[in-house]
Amino acid sequence: MTVPSHEADGGDPRPLHARIAADLREEIMNGDLAAGGNLPSTAQLKTRFDASNATIQKAVHLLKAEGLALGRAGAAVTVRENRQRTVYPARSLAPAPAGAAHPWLAERAEGHPAARSTLLSVAEVRVTGDVRAALRLPEGGPAVCRRQLISIDGEPAELVSSYYPVDIARGTALAEPRRIRGGTPTLLPELGHPPRRSVDRVSARIATQEQYAALRLPGDLPVLRTLRTVYGDGDRPIEVTVMVKAGHLYELSYEFTPDA
Repeated sequence: MTVPSHEADGGDPRPLHARIAADLREEIMNGDLAAGGNLPSTAQLKTRFDASNATIQKAVHLLKAEGLALGRAGAAVTVRENRQRTVYPARSLAPAPAGAAHPWLAERAEGHPAARSTLLSVAEVRVTGDVRAALRLPEGGPAVCRRQLISIDGEPAELVSSYYPVDIARGTALAEPRRIRGGTPTLLPELGHPPRRSVDRVSARIATQEQYAALRLPGDLPVLRTLRTVYGDGDRPIEVTVMVKAGHLYELSYEFTPDA
């Protein structure tokens, strides 16, 4: 149930149009406002939120800028189809079948033919922070970093940075500035480092300047940041990947089976 705007004034300092957009955004994302259906009319929203026409229009404009709503002059505003894509992280660890697109990319495409990965850079870097800790490297230790941008229908979807211990990556395709056919789930076993276990740490954050620009974010919306550590034999970290996507456009789905 939506809290009327006059009741929220004491606890939410955001401008009224931002609060209205937040309530409508939640209803779009949870399915209360169905994909392909119309948003409530301006008159309905004015009554519901006790707001002016200009305030309602500013709220709707925010939703359009975020890619959640579509509309043109003289026509009803509709909820965009595929308003939120679901990503299944566990599936991205599987090697690709011979000749097929790597599941890591196909999973994000959800049947879209115009999904692609653009390799931004490959370089040996000094790692810090949680990436260094996940790789169990000394302070300022080196790793090979592969950075990519996933796009769907020409729109940036996810910024990905993958890090590898130098003794695994040097002299291999991991260190070369070209795409790896089948992805690293195919390559790592060939290098003698089959993945045995993966751990994801997911957090919501405010985008950095680089993330904001790369993902073409429309405003101060959070991003979903996944820090994935892949372990090989002996529980050694063989790959650490940082994946950043727009928080209002994607959700992560994990499936758990109770222990026997």
